[in-house]
Amino acid sequence: SPHSPSNGSSRTLSAGEMYLFDTGGQYLDGTTDITRTVHWGEPTPLQKEAYTRVLMGNIDLSRFVFPSNTAGGTVESFARRALWEVGLNYGHGTGHGIGNFLSVHEWPVGFQSNNVPLEAGMFTSIEPGYYRDGEFGIRIEDVALVVEAQTEEEPFLTFEVVSLVPYDRKLIDLSLLSPEQIRYLNSYYERIRAHVGPELRRQRLEEAYEWLQESTRP
Repeated sequence: SPHSPSNGSSRTLSAGEMYLFDTGGQYLDGTTDITRTVHWGEPTPLQKEAYTRVLMGNIDLSRFVFPSNTAGGTVESFARRALWEVGLNYGHGTGHGIGNFLSVHEWPVGFQSNNVPLEAGMFTSIEPGYYRDGEFGIRIEDVALVVEAQTEEEPFLTFEVVSLVPYDRKLIDLSLLSPEQIRYLNSYYERIRAHVGPELRRQRLEEAYEWLQESTRP
């Protein structure tokens, strides 16, 4: 199969580089598509800044409030703005619809110009990234549900991130984040602790539980 290792293309992995994990599964009650990027050694300043700006884009789009029937293509630049500010970008779509026990990439929801307008109840991925050929790749992908926002007048929409996986603390440059972005991260981490913590305890996965507590410190 094309996914089997071979002597020609294999290389030795080390702790001193970035790893991008594109993970997910299909379950009776939904489909997950979650990407995290980690570094187990010492990231370079560029890796840290690029990662932080990808995360800023993920947060900015996730907490964005917009009118009903807004096309995804209209708002997707919010996921790129923090990268654009320093002349960086990524060459793939910002997100795709996700089926419920159906396709992982499901038409017609998403952030391209030819997708349908966003409506409450839709599931989409939010997945900005940054890639340097031959050096490293970053993507931070979450599954988000389109929900009604708490606004005064007619209903506006926003996203509720439903994938509950911490981001790599070692790669975040806090000095780049706004107070709102830090508040968002802290409330997201509280949700992860509240939902995932008890489940890890129930399964007696103490090592994983300790990792989760450490990874979701405010």
